[in-house]
Amino acid sequence: MAVLEAPFTEEEIRSLRLGELVELSGVIFTGRDAVHKYIVDGRPLPVDLRGSMIYHCGPVVVQEGGRWVVKAAGPTTSSREEPYEYDVIRDHGLRGVIGKGGMGPRTLRACAEFGCVYLHAIGGAAQVLAESITEVCGVHLLEELGSPEAIWELRVKGFPAVVTMDARGGSLHAEVEARSRERLHQLLDRGPG
Repeated sequence: MAVLEAPFTEEEIRSLRLGELVELSGVIFTGRDAVHKYIVDGRPLPVDLRGSMIYHCGPVVVQEGGRWVVKAAGPTTSSREEPYEYDVIRDHGLRGVIGKGGMGPRTLRACAEFGCVYLHAIGGAAQVLAESITEVCGVHLLEELGSPEAIWELRVKGFPAVVTMDARGGSLHAEVEARSRERLHQLLDRGPG
């Protein structure tokens, strides 16, 4: 298991292998559809993503005792960000993207070109993942985009994920899809049994 501390370096990100478990600590940022479009539209970004990771997540956050507390932080489906992610990685020096379901060939190319990885977080474990968030350091674009779409600046400790797209051009998602397609063809070729 790789234990990584933000800010993340290109060297440590390029050393990660497909299927490797990681634990993240330090500051990461959430960003879903509206944030990605906001960034790609060239609007000024209120945070510096260089050396960090963006988490495809719309956390459930409440105020308790005058501070923000994350109650649930499960990943959202990453494929919706495919039209934007290459540009975001290239232009903002991201070292990682966290989500679920994987991403497509443009994002995979960006990972290889710019030293980034895609990390798969556990879907259906929103409350468990929230336990690794130790602090909400800030919230950005809350008024403009609303709570689920805002950029939440989160300090995490021991946030668990698995490398499913690496900086060498490898994708577990593509491998599983190819094996599944092959198996389906084998079953269809056999016909009724």
